[in-house]
Amino acid sequence: MFGLDAAILMNPKVWEASGHTAGFSDPLVECKKCHKRFRADKISPTPKSDFGVPEVRLRGGDGNEAVRQCPECGGELTEEKQFNMMFKTFIGAVEGTASQIYLRPETAQGIFVNFKNVVDSMHPKLPFGIAQIGKSFRNEITPGDFLFRVREFEQMEIEYFIKPPKNDEDWQTVFEHWRSEIHGWLESIGITAGSLSDFEVPKDDLAHYSKRTIDIFYKYPFGDDEVVGLAYRGDFDLKNHKIDYYDEEPKERFVPHAIEPSFGVDRALLAAFCEAYTEDEMSGGKRVFMKFKPEIAPIKAAVFPLLKNKPELVAKAREVYEMIKKEIQPVVFDDNGNIGKRYRRQDEIGTPYCVTVDFDTLEDNTVTLRDRDTGEQERVKIEELASRLKI
Repeated sequence: MFGLDAAILMNPKVWEASGHTAGFSDPLVECKKCHKRFRADKISPTPKSDFGVPEVRLRGGDGNEAVRQCPECGGELTEEKQFNMMFKTFIGAVEGTASQIYLRPETAQGIFVNFKNVVDSMHPKLPFGIAQIGKSFRNEITPGDFLFRVREFEQMEIEYFIKPPKNDEDWQTVFEHWRSEIHGWLESIGITAGSLSDFEVPKDDLAHYSKRTIDIFYKYPFGDDEVVGLAYRGDFDLKNHKIDYYDEEPKERFVPHAIEPSFGVDRALLAAFCEAYTEDEMSGGKRVFMKFKPEIAPIKAAVFPLLKNKPELVAKAREVYEMIKKEIQPVVFDDNGNIGKRYRRQDEIGTPYCVTVDFDTLEDNTVTLRDRDTGEQERVKIEELASRLKI
């Protein structure tokens, strides 16, 4: 797997070749009364068509001459027209068609147009992947729904290149492997398998480049929504960009096929937050804490002196803190407030372990190690702390 950071602004011919200029569109309707614009496929989930797709609400007429109704003011809506979602801008001092370019609507095309650069510099053998994380931009007609319809967002995408398959079974095997890898990664950041579901996108709804797509949904508190997509793009992109690959062993030239896992960074982070949010009771009171897996906790451990007005405890706690942070990062030092409040503060931000230096520490060189999830405490020798806290 090779990392890449491609350009946000690319030659507009990239988007012509990829099909985005002609096909990256949403259905747009406008209210004739209030002039607000809407995505036709997002207006009111009722009634539904025979295919289960949301329809625009209808009003008036005798059933044969119903007109479309604005969800805001009830006014009549225009006929649908296709609205290209790419942001336009201009290169240079003069605005015109010749200088018009686009902010990238996806990071994937940056991978495809740099495919030859990676091959020429790294000489990888198939199969191999190219991955990047970066901003993408989409001119949404009606942005909203929190993180789920925004005009600027962070993507993580992989294009995994394979030899042209001899039959469907060849690419389906790799596709299923990546499905398993995606689920494994989601579970590794704390998202339980029971909160995930796979949706096979019907052929009629596939993107123009896709031969098969699975959307992986997470059960957010407000309903299921997509967190990752997995698509088989075949040779669509490299072929349209007129880029191929020369395999030195059989001495043949061909266009590789691509399988694409595409992650929404913000959506995945939100899912991890939803999974981690926990309420319970401790010491006779309600506790709210973030039950992050230690691997993704923003702070791995916190070190406290039992009392901040005892110089000998503060000095020893500082010594322990300096020792631990050489092995584990990030670690924080906290002496603000009583020990109970400090524990709760670290629970709220998801710190897995707290280390408290007390008067016994000065006598036997042990500290109190407290577990975030259970609240249980144990005495641990200072020299054993780093190995106990390593994740």
